[in-house]
Amino acid sequence: MGGAPGAGKSTIARRLAACYGWHHYATDDVMRAHTARTTPATAPMLHAFRAMDMDERWVRRSPAVMLETFHWFRGEGFELIVEDLLALPPPVVVDGFRLLPHLVKPLLAVVDQAVWLLPTPEFRHAAIEGRSAPGDSFVWQTSDPARAARNLAERDRMFTSRLRKETSRLGLRAIEVDTAISEEDLLRQVTTAFRL
Repeated sequence: MGGAPGAGKSTIARRLAACYGWHHYATDDVMRAHTARTTPATAPMLHAFRAMDMDERWVRRSPAVMLETFHWFRGEGFELIVEDLLALPPPVVVDGFRLLPHLVKPLLAVVDQAVWLLPTPEFRHAAIEGRSAPGDSFVWQTSDPARAARNLAERDRMFTSRLRKETSRLGLRAIEVDTAISEEDLLRQVTTAFRL
C-alpha cells in the first residue's frame, strides 16, 4: 500500500494485519536502518540530504527542487525494502510512501496486490496536524517553520500528483482520500481493491 505522506496508509495496513493475521512491514519504520545500510555511492541523494542543515532541506529550496531531489521519492534504498521482505514469512502487508508504482509493478504477480492512497491537501493537513502537538514537528527546527511547512505541503501535493499520473499510466489501483471519507470507508475500499 503506497501513497503520499498523510494518506492513512499505516492506519489501514495495521488494521488489515490485525484482521487477517498478516505481518505488517512499515517502510517508515526502517528508514533509519536503511540509511545506515547505504553509502554515498549507493544513495547519493540521501547522503547529500543528510549533509544539509534544516533550513537548506526545508526553507531555502523550492518545493519542486525538494521533490526532484528527495532520495526516497527517487527510489534510493528500494532494494533494501525488497531484501527485508524476502526475509519475512508471507503474507505481509507493506505500507509507505517509498513504494513507488514503477518500482512495485514489476514485483506484482497481479495488479490486485497493490493500491496507492492519494490524499487531498486538506486530508493530508488534517492527518499531519493530528499526529503531533503544536511545535513538535521537525519544521520547528528551521528558522522559518511556516515557510518550511508550506514548502513541505507543496512538495507532497506535487508528489501526490505524480503518483496519480504514474498509477494511471501503469494501470494500477489508486484511491482518492478526502476529508469526507471515514476510516471504515477507506478500509472497505482498500479491502475491495485487494479483493479480500
